[in-house]
Amino acid sequence: MTVPSHPARTAVPRPAGVTMLGQNQYGKAETRVVKITRDGATHHIKDLSVSVALSGDLDEVHLSGSNANCLPTDTTKNTVYAFAKEYGIESAEQFGIHLARHFVTSQEPIGRARIRIEEYAWERIATSDANSRFIGADEVKHSFVRKGQETRLTQVTYDGERWQVISGLKDLVVMNSTHSEFWGYIKDRYTTLKEAYDRILATEVFGRWRFNWTDDRQRMPNWDRSYEQVRKHLLQAFAETYSLSLQQTLYQMGSRVITHRAEIDEVRFSLPNKHHFLVDLEPFGLKNDTPDGAVYYAADRPYGLIEATILRDGAEPGIPVDLTNL
Repeated sequence: MTVPSHPARTAVPRPAGVTMLGQNQYGKAETRVVKITRDGATHHIKDLSVSVALSGDLDEVHLSGSNANCLPTDTTKNTVYAFAKEYGIESAEQFGIHLARHFVTSQEPIGRARIRIEEYAWERIATSDANSRFIGADEVKHSFVRKGQETRLTQVTYDGERWQVISGLKDLVVMNSTHSEFWGYIKDRYTTLKEAYDRILATEVFGRWRFNWTDDRQRMPNWDRSYEQVRKHLLQAFAETYSLSLQQTLYQMGSRVITHRAEIDEVRFSLPNKHHFLVDLEPFGLKNDTPDGAVYYAADRPYGLIEATILRDGAEPGIPVDLTNL
């Protein structure tokens, strides 16, 4: 029996002097991996979305269609799952470091790996105490409810010599119901906004912070503790700042983090100003004064968008200005 052969393949001619290949990378995006760790009857959850981007000696994949240097994206997805089982997930940062190191050191054509991770938090459901539990029922330590607050983020990049770790969070909504003013601003013929001496200040925090850990010879930060401490300091700064503008509050939040966390050299925030306007109740014969506990209209758009980077003195910026794709 004759085995059918694949049709002969020939190199695709390249047009000369017309185009050239620029920056390129590839990988598998948003691989969802959930790792359950069992400590007897007590279970623990790590729930991640992992995106892998690889770059290096990959021009021929684009230019001639040769896949000789291409590690399939399906393989990168499988690696995420296998590493979760083999090494566990201690923290998003540590897991990203494992993956980045593997791709760069195990495949010669790969010169750089970027791992982006979103972590979705779960908290244990508090169950009945022993006195009110069904007879014979054990204490439950394996039931969880998804936290509705922020999403933890990290991006790990490795080129075989140096690391860059940028962590952060998104969707953390915060509000001060007083201790916020906004006045003394420029006014022109189009200005209608009234000066405010007691207003609501609310925002949804999108923040990133860059670690100064860049080399395996340095002592690695405690990633989980660092995250909890950064979160605590930025929230405390938001709450404790008597705000004359969201810009001022943003700077205080970043400065607090830099001052208290030696492992971090740079913080960048993108803060949408979630406006709350006093409702005009005079048509109904009602005063709506702030000191009496006012009624507000929460406007979702348009919104002011305040963005800035805060750096440790002497540090060079490394976090992209546009956080959209970070």
